[in-house]
Amino acid sequence: MVDPQGLFAWEPKGLAVVDMALAQESAGLVMLYHFDGYIDAGETGDQIVERVLDTLPHQVVARFDHDRLVDYRARRPLLTFQRDGWTAYEVPAIEVRLVQDATGAPFLVLSGPEPDVEWERFALAVQQIVERLGVRLSVNFHGIPMGVPHTRPVGLTPHGNRTDLVPGHRSPFEEAQVPGSAAALLEYRLGEAGHDVLGVAAHVPHYLARSAYPDAALTVLEAITAATGLVLPGVAHGLRTEAHRTQTEIDRQIREGDEELTSLIQGLEHQYDAAAGAETRGNMLAEPVDIPSADEIGREFERFLAEREGEA
Repeated sequence: MVDPQGLFAWEPKGLAVVDMALAQESAGLVMLYHFDGYIDAGETGDQIVERVLDTLPHQVVARFDHDRLVDYRARRPLLTFQRDGWTAYEVPAIEVRLVQDATGAPFLVLSGPEPDVEWERFALAVQQIVERLGVRLSVNFHGIPMGVPHTRPVGLTPHGNRTDLVPGHRSPFEEAQVPGSAAALLEYRLGEAGHDVLGVAAHVPHYLARSAYPDAALTVLEAITAATGLVLPGVAHGLRTEAHRTQTEIDRQIREGDEELTSLIQGLEHQYDAAAGAETRGNMLAEPVDIPSADEIGREFERFLAEREGEA
C-alpha cells in the first residue's frame, strides 16, 4: 500500500472553518475537482474553476507538495523578468479550497495542474481528504471533442457511480481504452473505496475544441448544480454572457466564410439530427448520411480562421 504521508499539508485556519461548516452540514460537503493538463476540449473545466474562484469567496484548506507532483521541465512555470532581475514566480499550486455558494452553503474545490507522478499516492491522499472533510459527493468535469455542430444543444456523458444524478443522458460508448489521467484514476479509486463520485464530460464541437467554448462550460455547470443543489447564479451568468458572445462571433465568421465551410457545418447538423431521430425511435443506428468527417470539418474551420488572421 502506498503511503501519502507528506504529500499534502493542512491549512489550520481553513481546516477549522471546514469543521465549523461540517457542524451545520450534517449531510456532508460536495467537492468539485478539475486539473489542468489533460484533455479539456473547449476549456470546459478550466472555465468553471476560474469563474467559481473569481466569483465566490474561498480559502485554502489543504496544499499539495507541487515539488513532488509536478514535472517542471514538462510544464515550465512562468517567471517574470523586469530590467535586471526576476520579480515574480507563478507557483504551480494544487490546492483544496473551501468555497461558499450564493446562499452561503460551503463546498470544496480541488484544482491545479494535473500531477505528473505519484498518481496512486495522490489518489490515496485525496481519499484521506475526502474522508476527513466529510465529502458526500466528488464531481469532476471536462470537455471532449466530438463530431457535433455548435448549432445544436451541448451533449453530456455522465460517468462514475452516481450517473443517476444526471438523468436523461447516457454514454455513446460501449467500451473504450484511452490514455489515463489523474482525474480518471481518482474517480476510479474513490469509487473502489465506496465513495460517491460523478464525472460530467461535455461534447464540444471538434472544430472548436482548441478554443474556449462557454456553452459547454455552462451546460456542465447546470448539470452540476442540478446534481448537487449548489446555487451558483453569478458563475452561470458570466458563462451565459460569454456563451452568447462566442456563438454570435462563430455565426458571424461562418456567414462570412466560403460555401465549402457552410456545407461542412450543415453536413454535421444532418448527422446530429439523423442520430437524434434514430434515438427517439429506439434505434441507435441512424440512417446513413453522406457527410464529412469531424477531422475534415476541423481542418476546414481551422483553415478558414487562419486565412482571416492573415487578412487582419
